[in-house]
Amino acid sequence: MKNNSEGLDNSESVRLATKELTLQLGPQHPATHGVLRIVLDLDGETIVKCTPYVGYLHRGVEKLAEHRNYLQIMPLTDRLDYISSMSNNIGYCEAVEKLFGIELTERTKFIRTIVGEMSRIANHLLWLATHALDIGAMTIFLYCFREREKILDLFERLCGARLTVSYPRVGGLKNDVDPQWLDDLYKFTAEFPMRVDQYETLINKNRIWLRRTKGIGVISAEEAINWGLSGPALRGSGVPYDIRKVMPYGAYDKVKWEVPVGKNGDIYDRYRVRMDEFRQSNSIIRQCIEILPEGPIMADAPKFILPAKDKVLTDMEHLIHHFVLITKGPQTAPEGEIYVATEVPKGELGFYFVSDGTGKPYRMRVRSPSFVHVSALPKLCEGELIADIIANIGSIDIVLGECDR
Repeated sequence: MKNNSEGLDNSESVRLATKELTLQLGPQHPATHGVLRIVLDLDGETIVKCTPYVGYLHRGVEKLAEHRNYLQIMPLTDRLDYISSMSNNIGYCEAVEKLFGIELTERTKFIRTIVGEMSRIANHLLWLATHALDIGAMTIFLYCFREREKILDLFERLCGARLTVSYPRVGGLKNDVDPQWLDDLYKFTAEFPMRVDQYETLINKNRIWLRRTKGIGVISAEEAINWGLSGPALRGSGVPYDIRKVMPYGAYDKVKWEVPVGKNGDIYDRYRVRMDEFRQSNSIIRQCIEILPEGPIMADAPKFILPAKDKVLTDMEHLIHHFVLITKGPQTAPEGEIYVATEVPKGELGFYFVSDGTGKPYRMRVRSPSFVHVSALPKLCEGELIADIIANIGSIDIVLGECDR
């Protein structure tokens, strides 16, 4: 020990100089849920600044749409949020149908609501599996994929595809549902609430899970609104805004269901909102199956709607009509601008069209929830620990396919 004469006082604390460190997180990182690059300025393990960068998965969907007619754009929407492509398809069809003034049949509305809620459950299952895995809970990953596989099997039986389905059509649906398919789906909805209970048993009281989620990534209701958050990310902050309630489409105004909301706006509340949505979506599906009306699945709009397959194979006029629509699409559309939003699993998905009267959109823009939610990452992460950015990314449930478009 040096004495005071040598320049040090035992009562003085030793001051250490610190230096900020810049860390690149992604774009090749499993916990970023896609090719997302985040530049972090760190003071020790505390995030001083968080700057997200997107654009590594850009595929030009909006520009490609300008060179295709309205019927040909449908497969592009599957590739936006490829985790819940059915919801993208429905959102796109709702926008085009409003532009053309097409009125759907009642049966179509109910079936779209059923498959839309199946897509919501499938999305949330993958979200819960990967979000928990990011934080350190591995077992629930296997449980969630058990139920998600059953939904994908039902999708495959319905339309022949599991991931990028393209099942809805402008004015209707690719094909009708059969009674056996409805029976199997109804059996799934009878078992699913017990499966959700199992998920909650695994992590609801897990000390590590609670330490990683409670009080982390807090965003107030006012801040969430100002940042443009939507879906569970917004409702987790206590804002009861759901497009299915505010501006109903499909059969959402014909069944009973509630909008789950949180209180504190942290990661745990965003988790709780999605868990409650499991049960609400399950209830919506059961009600729709029980009161599913009979009738056609395609609207009466020959200028835009493909004729029935049996008529195409037996009647020359319908064959020609089918050929013209497939090769050229609708030749005219009402002029003007239109924006239509739907409530997809991740939030508000909106399609904005500028029509010049031709059969192709002059401009198409997509309002994707993931793009907006990525922009809020600095608000959620700055001042938190570096480990918390992984939990925050999982809690807002982003997918870079719709973020970059």
